[in-house]
Amino acid sequence: MRYISTRGGMTPARFCDVLLGGLAADGGLVVPESFPTLSAGELAALQGATYEQVAQAVVSRFVDDIPEADLAALIAAAYDRRLFHHPAVVSLRQIEPGFHMAGLAHGPTLAFKDMALQLVGRLFEYELARRGEHLTVLGATSGDTGSSAEYAMIGARNVDVFMLSPLGRTSPFQAAQMYTLDEPNIHNLAVRGVFDECQDLVKEVTGDAAFKQTHRIGAVNSINWARIVAQAVYHVFVYLAVAPEVGAPVDIAVPTGNFGNVYAGFVARRMGVPIRHLIVATNENDVLDEFFRSGRYRVRPAADVIATSSPAMDISKASNFERYVHALLGDDSTATSALFSGLGPASAIDLSNDQGFARIAATGFVSGSSTHADRIATIRRLHADHGLVVDPHTADGVTVGLEHRDPDVPLVCLETAQPVKFAATIAEAVGTPPPVPARFADLFQRPQRYDVIDVDVAAVKAHIAATVPATRRP
Repeated sequence: MRYISTRGGMTPARFCDVLLGGLAADGGLVVPESFPTLSAGELAALQGATYEQVAQAVVSRFVDDIPEADLAALIAAAYDRRLFHHPAVVSLRQIEPGFHMAGLAHGPTLAFKDMALQLVGRLFEYELARRGEHLTVLGATSGDTGSSAEYAMIGARNVDVFMLSPLGRTSPFQAAQMYTLDEPNIHNLAVRGVFDECQDLVKEVTGDAAFKQTHRIGAVNSINWARIVAQAVYHVFVYLAVAPEVGAPVDIAVPTGNFGNVYAGFVARRMGVPIRHLIVATNENDVLDEFFRSGRYRVRPAADVIATSSPAMDISKASNFERYVHALLGDDSTATSALFSGLGPASAIDLSNDQGFARIAATGFVSGSSTHADRIATIRRLHADHGLVVDPHTADGVTVGLEHRDPDVPLVCLETAQPVKFAATIAEAVGTPPPVPARFADLFQRPQRYDVIDVDVAAVKAHIAATVPATRRP
């Protein structure tokens, strides 16, 4: 299995090389030269399998430079039930006939990001130990990636983590989960800006080849291919859990802002999993919904990003979208590079012509957007009718998913986080805040440690250079 860049300027590489690399040197994103497949027979053999067994079947098709026994051990450690507080790792609940909720937030930080990052953290440590190297992980978070990545790297001897978050634009619970970690290898930088600007800072730093090499910079956002592979697992697992038989279609509704969560479903679909529709659910920052409705992808400036009650999706430049367009263009790297190399605020990608729109429809994507009023109404209805409380991002997914519901096709909505992370919105919807898990009961009493910086790439580089000892550099 070899990997290339969406922009065509990268020498084909093996999985463990791209695992540690983040963005490709040409500014593109890493994708497989060709996608492996799961046959109907192979899918049928996985029915009733444990989450670890499904993960082994999926991940091993993308990873052929780690011995199978070692990979199995890493997967088993990542999904240990002492970390994931559910016997099946992922819970499935039928809300109504044909309408299911997939619980992905049973992990250590109560967010779906744990599903991938617990494995990615172990892959990092395994490969770095094998090479005798150190990695400086640089990430940006709109909410849950930060704490999930940091918790996955606690105690990692070969990794330092620098996490950029938009100051005041994550929920108080999310911020506290990050900022209360007192670990020598975890470093939080709160940026006076929005998530898109944090993400751009990561890309600027990793785009400086000399600095990247000197400090061995890697990525933990979903620009890292390992994140996508690990997320594809639960799309396969969920399909197998709700399909009446292998080969029957299933629709999956996915709340998404950065496009990684739903792109992972597209990867599962390309592997042969019969997902009929991937339903893209956005909030008021509806760049992705606009594209799937019109064929036009219009990046918006930071000033136009709306602060909403589903803040992890307050994004106007989806970092994984380039991978999807690359596939949409028939894996044409030259065409993809031409579209994305100069893409910035106030610019657009226009695939609204008949041929372009037909290609979009053929990939199975449909979309919709949700407002604060929609979120409140959905949370309130699920609570009143089913005794279920969901977080506001999951409510976006339910709202849009039900808009596209087909009574003849099972619909699964993916949960993104436990409601305690967004207590104020839950209290507005149902009258009382959600209970706090015992392990986080004193979260807001713990000391917080973070540095505030401007949107300034030099400031990020200075923090990295001053913090990581020269003895840990290559």
